[in-house]
Amino acid sequence: GTGESGKSTFIKQMRIIHGSGYTEDDRKGFTKLVYQNMFTAMQAMIRAMDTLKIQYTSKENEESALMIKEVEVDKVTVLERKQVEAIKKLWEDPGIQECYDRRREYQLSDSAKYYLSDLDRIAMPSFVPTQQDILRVRVPTTGIMEYPFDLENIVFRMVDVGGQRSERRKWIHCFESVTSIIFLVALSEYDQVLAECDNENRMEESKALFKTIITYPWFMNSSVILFLNKKDLLEEKIMYSHLISYFPEYTGPKQDVKAAREFILKLYQDQNPDKEKVIYSHFTCATDTENIRFVFAAVKDTILQLNLKEFNLV
Repeated sequence: GTGESGKSTFIKQMRIIHGSGYTEDDRKGFTKLVYQNMFTAMQAMIRAMDTLKIQYTSKENEESALMIKEVEVDKVTVLERKQVEAIKKLWEDPGIQECYDRRREYQLSDSAKYYLSDLDRIAMPSFVPTQQDILRVRVPTTGIMEYPFDLENIVFRMVDVGGQRSERRKWIHCFESVTSIIFLVALSEYDQVLAECDNENRMEESKALFKTIITYPWFMNSSVILFLNKKDLLEEKIMYSHLISYFPEYTGPKQDVKAAREFILKLYQDQNPDKEKVIYSHFTCATDTENIRFVFAAVKDTILQLNLKEFNLV
C-alpha cells in the first residue's frame, strides 16, 4: 500500500493477536514516540495556520505556537509542564480547531486528535502507553521489516514494505515467491493530497500502485487480498466531504457510507485486467484489534486454501 495506509499498524496487530504482544517494558519504549507524534501533529497545524491564513484567538496562543514550533521533535524524550499547557491551550483554540477541520488541505497524522484530546492522561508522570496508544503511533517505515509468526504449526512470514515512493524500488524484486499480497488502501484518502507531491490525489496514487503490483509478472501466482482500511474515518468524513467532488464519476447518494465503500472497492477491482484472478477484499479498521482478529481469520483460511491448492493437496 501507499504511505500511511495502515501496513505497520496491521503488523502490530499480528504481534498482539498471534505473537508475543507488548509487555509493560515494550510499552514504555513507545513513550517518547507518543510525545513526538503529539508535537509533530501540533507543529503541522501551526504551520498550516500560516499557510491557510487562520488567526489565533489570543496573543498568548500565538506566542505558545511560536514556542511549540521551535521544539526539535526528534530530541523530545520528556514533556515539560509549560509545553503541555501550551499544547492544551492551542488545541482548545477555535483557530486551531478550524485548521484541524481543514486537515485534508495539508499533511496531518490520523492520530492527531486521538493524542491531543487525551493530553491530560499522556502528560501524567506515571504515563505508560496502552496497546491502543501503540497502535496509533506513526513512524514511517523505511526499508523492509519482516515479522514471522506461528499459526497452527504453520510459519507465516509477513513482510512490511515502506509505502513512500522512494522506498518501492528497493523491494519490488524481492518477492518472487510470495503466496499472497495484502494491499492496504486508506478509504479516508479520497479527498487528500500526496505527502510527496501536493496536487496529486492520494487515492489515484494508491490505485496506480495497486494496478502496477497486481500486473507484475512475478506476482502472477500470488493471491491478492485487498484491505479497504480506515473504515471508521470514512464513516466520519463522508458526512461532510463528498466523493463526487473528487471522483466526478460517482453517482451514488451523498453521506452514504455503504455506497461510498462499494464505489471505492469497485475502483480498485476495475484495476484488475485479469478476470480469472480473484481479488479477496475486506473492509477493515487496523487500529481495532477485534476487527483485525476477525478479518485475519478469514484471510488465513484463504491463504492456506490457495497454498494447498497450489501444491495439489486439496
